[in-house]
Amino acid sequence: MSRWIFLVLLVLYRPLPAHAFGCDRTFAGGQAPVLLNAKLAPRTTPLCYQAYAVLASGVTRGPLWSAEHLTAQGLANARATTRDGQFHEEDQLPPDDRATLADYVRSGFDRGHMAPSGDMPDPVAQQQSFSLANIVPQAPELNRGLWEGIERGVRRLAEREGDLYVVTGPAFQGQQVQSLKGRVLVPTATWKAIYDPVARGAGAYMCPNVSRPDCTTLSIAALSRTIGLDPFPWVPNAVKRTAMQLPAPEPSRYWSTGQRGRHSQQRQGLFDWLLK
Repeated sequence: MSRWIFLVLLVLYRPLPAHAFGCDRTFAGGQAPVLLNAKLAPRTTPLCYQAYAVLASGVTRGPLWSAEHLTAQGLANARATTRDGQFHEEDQLPPDDRATLADYVRSGFDRGHMAPSGDMPDPVAQQQSFSLANIVPQAPELNRGLWEGIERGVRRLAEREGDLYVVTGPAFQGQQVQSLKGRVLVPTATWKAIYDPVARGAGAYMCPNVSRPDCTTLSIAALSRTIGLDPFPWVPNAVKRTAMQLPAPEPSRYWSTGQRGRHSQQRQGLFDWLLK
């Protein structure tokens, strides 16, 4: 991307406050995710972008959740949009509450999108998705393998159904949570919650943030108990108590020949689990 185009996009990309241009359209029933664990609440900032909304945390220096409303038309536009963004710091956040590019240098972790760049319907939205407010440290094997396959599977579901609400975020469990340079907390897992208004079903994926991830699916109610966050407060409890059948991860574009066999086994293991 040429420098002048990048500068133009940086001007256009600036997020607005969450109430500014109807970011409630990204939420099921117009209701944003709700924090159930009070320990997650300090130093949080809601940001509204063109194609997604995020709740940024000054404690973790990353998102607590990123929310999207996927439609068949929006994803058709996304397929026609070249993936050509550049990671950048989020200058709408207080300096001490934001991640920096230097935090990730030689960390051993990928900069993992929560709202995927592959969902973004145009170049401006594409560049917005590369804000570090939408990024968490993710194990490369997860980010480029099963996680990317889950993202692709969810896109196919949205294309088929025509309408899907998705909320994605990190989980921090246990007493010993890693950090990058003492600043950016490393999730112990990442999760993706789906609400299908057409089928009136919901469910979630949960993937440990490790080099050999064994992802599982679970109900929204079970996810909320685990992560201390309700991604869909508007959705009836009866829907949240039952996990809908979610698509198995699709083959990742980033699998190398040497990795393909191991990731194929992981994908088949999850597929078998889903069938059961």
